[in-house]
Amino acid sequence: MIQSLHIEHYALIDQLDINWHSGFSVITGETGAGKSIILGAIGLLLGERADMKAIKAGERRCMIEAEFDLGPSKSSLKEDLTSQNLSSRPLRESGERVLDFFAQNDLDFDGSHCIIRRELTAEGKSRAFINDTPVNLSLLKEIGNQLIDIHSQHQNLLLGKEDFQLNLLDTLAHDANEVKDYVERYSHFLSIRQQLKELKEQAQQSHDQEDYLRFQAQQLAEAALVEGEQEELEAEQEMLSHAEEIKKSLYMAQQCLEADEDANTLERVKQGLAALQSASKVYSKTEELTQRLESCYIELKDIADEIGQKTDEVEYDPQRLEQVEERLDTLYSLQKKHHVDNVSELIKLQKELEQQLTLIDHSEEHIAELEHELNASKEAVMTQAKRLTEMRLTAKKALEEDIISRLITLGMPNVRFEVNLAQTAEPGWSGMDKVEFWFSANKNVPTQPLSQIASGGEIARVMLSLKALIASASKLPTIIFDEIDTGVSGKIAEQMALMMQGMSQQGCQVISITHLPQIAAKGEHHYKVYKEEEADTTLTHITELSATQRIEEIAHMLSGSTLTEAAMNNARELLNN
Repeated sequence: MIQSLHIEHYALIDQLDINWHSGFSVITGETGAGKSIILGAIGLLLGERADMKAIKAGERRCMIEAEFDLGPSKSSLKEDLTSQNLSSRPLRESGERVLDFFAQNDLDFDGSHCIIRRELTAEGKSRAFINDTPVNLSLLKEIGNQLIDIHSQHQNLLLGKEDFQLNLLDTLAHDANEVKDYVERYSHFLSIRQQLKELKEQAQQSHDQEDYLRFQAQQLAEAALVEGEQEELEAEQEMLSHAEEIKKSLYMAQQCLEADEDANTLERVKQGLAALQSASKVYSKTEELTQRLESCYIELKDIADEIGQKTDEVEYDPQRLEQVEERLDTLYSLQKKHHVDNVSELIKLQKELEQQLTLIDHSEEHIAELEHELNASKEAVMTQAKRLTEMRLTAKKALEEDIISRLITLGMPNVRFEVNLAQTAEPGWSGMDKVEFWFSANKNVPTQPLSQIASGGEIARVMLSLKALIASASKLPTIIFDEIDTGVSGKIAEQMALMMQGMSQQGCQVISITHLPQIAAKGEHHYKVYKEEEADTTLTHITELSATQRIEEIAHMLSGSTLTEAAMNNARELLNN
């Protein structure tokens, strides 16, 4: 349950603190007093989209914080799950989800209390915290959905939505595990079906191009491509094309080093070396120069020898040049044809073509394997869908009986309520069931889709009955009704109040925002929202009423702004009853 709520600088609220109670509480106040502002603040805690305009004028930030008491049974749930005295399945499922949420998201949790905080700044920043740990809004929504259900008037429109009706039926069927299993099977089925579709399309395209693909693959295979071949051939081509020029240059270099004695560079260096060696015997300072010149001589002699070898290697070979150029033309032609830049990419393309041809050769086998897998997957989906249908049929009967019983109590003695559960031709994400609620409140009037025939007051009563049933089935900690009594009055309003009171007696914290004295009088705790003019601003406040204040508030609801003794007596009677 929600234990406390703190709001700072939000809309018309400067600072507001509310301590909530378990059981059934009511909130009253004039239209426009700020009840919707408080609901808006709670909505932000549940991950709703933030509007920075909601920050109180003149302030830089606003903050909403709530503390939730998740109950002692949650803290010892792990031990309870292994004991023989287990609680009801819905309670276990609710507790398990809470424990799993904190464990899976690595959030601190003492087993009983949870604090949620949301902060907005005028600069447009929004921050959220769970037990002082920063979280994103998706986590805030996830935990919020497990803690509070806010029923606003626009939610009555959901009764006309098929997915809402089906989800409600699933809640009562307690088939969450079965639904999860079905969704996994159906997702796997769709994945295989998509793979099969793509494989068939690819096989068809490949078959259409098979001859051309085989021609391309054969052409590349015949080319006998080798990594690095092109670079070697290009270097050889360059050499063969300039063989005479290269040989001439090498010959000249060799002549400079090894010409006749007058111009022989090596011989002169050798003579100079001999002279230095002779001098170094009597003049030690020339020893280093002698060693350096000796190194130069050795290096020059080695260079001269290599030049001679290279000169002998270079020969002009027109036939070899023609062979090299033909091979390069083949490589260049293939690269241009396939829009690639080198032989490596040609080799890669060749492998891809070979893989495609392998797929073509074995495509029928692959398709047959996938079709077999698809049939098995669909059979698993159909089996699980049948299981869901059986559970929903069981829940359907209980739902119809329970809702009719509640609606009779709420002033519909001739009501008929049917859950129309039809089978679809093919499985979908929710199974093979199509759900629609049919309704009639009067004798001799055939049932029709609920959204098409029910009045506003009837819709409100049906929704309250459904919410009461859901709260009992799912063990939701807190539910807030925002004027669910719209369109009803008198005895019916009193019966709606008794139903909400009954929900609270089953362990659900119920908070009802109401304009009806019959409902306000049934609350165990009564809060009043009001506005005050202060200096140059208007502020919204909320206060818990004492017994005397409750009498006056309900009397005002009965008679308006002027209190009469009759209204006071009537208020006392409502409260006493």
